[in-house]
Amino acid sequence: MAKSNAPKGSKVWSVFSLVSALGAASVARKVLDKGWQASTGRKPPANPADPDVEVWEAIAWAALTGASVALVRMLAQRRAANYYVKSTGHLPPQLAKDGK
Repeated sequence: MAKSNAPKGSKVWSVFSLVSALGAASVARKVLDKGWQASTGRKPPANPADPDVEVWEAIAWAALTGASVALVRMLAQRRAANYYVKSTGHLPPQLAKDGK
């Protein structure tokens, strides 16, 4: 079995970052679904590309979910990075590449 050259902290960060981002995206999606239903009185489109979905609705849903999920994932990963720094005393290896 070949040994990996990646440090152990790199693997821990990768898993931690992935789990926090997926969890945040899942929560954001549920909140968006409820918010859409409350504001429009309809369920969000299951597939915005479906021709039966009105264009305005497809565009609004795609823009809302895309921007919101990306923003929440980024914020979750930043919090995860802060926790990692507090736990280890340094940035995760993937973030340390920025040199900042």
